[in-house]
Amino acid sequence: MTQTAQLSPSSVFVVSGGAKGITAECTIRLAQQQPCKFILLGRSELLEIEPDFAQDCDESALKKRIMENLLSQGEKPTPMSVQKIYNKITSSREIKKTLAAIQKTGAKAEYISVDVTDTQALQEKLATSVQRMGPITGIIHGAGNLADKLIEKKTEQDFEKVYTAKVQGLENLLTCINPSQLQHLVLFSSVTGFHGNIGQSDYAIANEILNKSAHLIKQNYPSCHVVAINWGAWDSGMVTPELKKVFQERGIEVIPIAAGAQMLVQEINSATDATAQVVIGSTLAPLATELDSQLRTHHIRRQIILADNPFLLDHTIAGSPVLPATCAMSWMINACEQLYPGYRLFYHKNFKILKGITFNESLAKEHILEIEEISKVSFESIELKAKIWSKNAEGKIHYHFSAQLNLRQEIPIGRPYESINLEQDNIITATGKAFYQNGGSTLFHGPAFQEVQKVLNISPEKITTECFWQEISDKQQGQFPVQWINPYTIDLSMHGLWIWTQHFYQEACLPGRVEKYEQFVATPHNKPFYVSCEVKAKTATSAIADFIIHDRQGQIYSRMLGAHAIIWSMKSLRS
Repeated sequence: MTQTAQLSPSSVFVVSGGAKGITAECTIRLAQQQPCKFILLGRSELLEIEPDFAQDCDESALKKRIMENLLSQGEKPTPMSVQKIYNKITSSREIKKTLAAIQKTGAKAEYISVDVTDTQALQEKLATSVQRMGPITGIIHGAGNLADKLIEKKTEQDFEKVYTAKVQGLENLLTCINPSQLQHLVLFSSVTGFHGNIGQSDYAIANEILNKSAHLIKQNYPSCHVVAINWGAWDSGMVTPELKKVFQERGIEVIPIAAGAQMLVQEINSATDATAQVVIGSTLAPLATELDSQLRTHHIRRQIILADNPFLLDHTIAGSPVLPATCAMSWMINACEQLYPGYRLFYHKNFKILKGITFNESLAKEHILEIEEISKVSFESIELKAKIWSKNAEGKIHYHFSAQLNLRQEIPIGRPYESINLEQDNIITATGKAFYQNGGSTLFHGPAFQEVQKVLNISPEKITTECFWQEISDKQQGQFPVQWINPYTIDLSMHGLWIWTQHFYQEACLPGRVEKYEQFVATPHNKPFYVSCEVKAKTATSAIADFIIHDRQGQIYSRMLGAHAIIWSMKSLRS
């Protein structure tokens, strides 16, 4: 692991595509963190002085002014000619705004109008700029083009447009610097290069070449901090409200501009450069494809190792780490969704905990997830049975979990929760960490599964909690990552029933089985959500409840119906 060079006022970055859009926002944030020197590259022309008709005119009235000017010159305005002049003026304004924002931080910045695929022009113009700014110590390559089409409709020109901006652009930039002086190389790649995406075969190829180039350059120049950032979708002008809604329906989170820019700064300022490639943001979910008619059975083998799953240390019962039932369920769900791209879980039913997985001397060396296809309807739904089992040393099979799953191409919209009640009755006044203290007097869970923020109200029939799950790292999640389903928030959602049984009966409970679980929208993390737990029955040995997970307005994220819990004494859980 190599120590990375730190930024200083003398650092000089050349930033392709850096005068407008997302790359510009990232550059401004970097300048705010460490004022240094920036050479911004772009194809747009920078107008030193705007035409008279455009001066003191805001963008809402600019097109009208352009048409009036063309008419005054005896020219007939067309949508294309007006748009061309409009783009030229507004692009120049955006460039000036970016330069001003950078210079406001105390940094130095200048702009070069050049196409990074033009080798000679780039070399000549950068050489002139270097005489003023000093030797280049960093490159941020953010230039890129799109030409989204299905592969059979792509032309050679489409491919060249997309490919050369990324790949030829990087090659040309590297010819303009002394490799021994380069301290930072940041490549703006995309999750499309990592996961692929329909209509973007050329874009995927170009970005994956950037990824591989980062690894190769790092091998050849180990003292240079090299990283290819595989960005997801940004919350920018390109993501319209309509597209954002589609992303939400497909479980794709967009990257807020401020958060993404800060992530770039953190990558550049990382004390070490352990990896030359990082993925930031959600994957672009693939579209569903036609299914064949044959019904198959799949077997997926996995070694579940305590050291690879640090979160398990926060789920210890009677002295031993225990796999949460929600994590076993998420393994089933994630595996099914990977087998059938474009389909996601809508519901599962008859989920049973048969013999849990405890990390002690009885832990099997290998666990098998068996997935049996029951029915398939292309572009609609898939019905599956799933079991997790293992064999002991004598070859005897032990079944641990089972369920029936329904995957859909389109997830129905959930109805608002009609019985919502967020009024506080102040019967239980404990908050946050207090529920998880005192050796698990109420809840035994560690930080990965916390926390219930507060109990809003409680009665013999119902308990309503406000919850907040602080996202844990990918390393902590280990083999059970958050995807469409979040096993950690689902586990957290059930804590209200623990508090209810402890409050009314001084008892604890553990999950036994779930009649049905439905998910309409991904449960949020790093912000509050609410759980309304309706208790349906209580006996000396069990409790049955429905859990509705929703937002403050009652819009349902998911719901767990007919959750059967087994009553335990608190003493037995802690012993």
